Amino acid sequence: MKTYANKEELITEIKKCYQKYIAEFEDIPEELKDKRVEKVDRTPSENLSYQLGWVTLLIEWEEKEKAGIKVQTPAEGYKWNNLGELYQLFYQKYGSVSLAEQIQQLDVKVAELCAWVETLSDKELFEPEQRRWATSKAKWPLYKWIHINSVAPFANFRVKIRKWKKIVLKN
Repeated sequence: MKTYANKEELITEIKKCYQKYIAEFEDIPEELKDKRVEKVDRTPSENLSYQLGWVTLLIEWEEKEKAGIKVQTPAEGYKWNNLGELYQLFYQKYGSVSLAEQIQQLDVKVAELCAWVETLSDKELFEPEQRRWATSKAKWPLYKWIHINSVAPFANFRVKIRKWKKIVLKN
């Protein structure tokens, strides 16, 4: 997994990967947002919904902990070994709106994520066990949780949406 020298480098990487990812949706017609193709596991709308779901959860985990609320990860009623049902929740919750609205919502959430990272100290960001919600057997520092729920999927899912476009739009 990628490491970062400081929070500025992490924020820069989030923004860079996000801009490349979100640009892939510019030429997708609204009427094809739910078009499923055999060789790609998510439709464009599902792809955005997945991103919205995880970035939103990440921010909610932090907000809940700061409010003194016990956080259940990944989400209340869901287990890490059965994420398929959580993904279905994401698709239902965010997928009923247009691609443009999903993009707008994700723009807001990514900005919130970067603003939150900006507030973190180096200790909070790079040392393990700084949040109860992030304390696990893996002992990941917050930056890894942030990376795995933003930078990594923005990069990986960009490849998937490009493949979808190649098949559907014949680009």
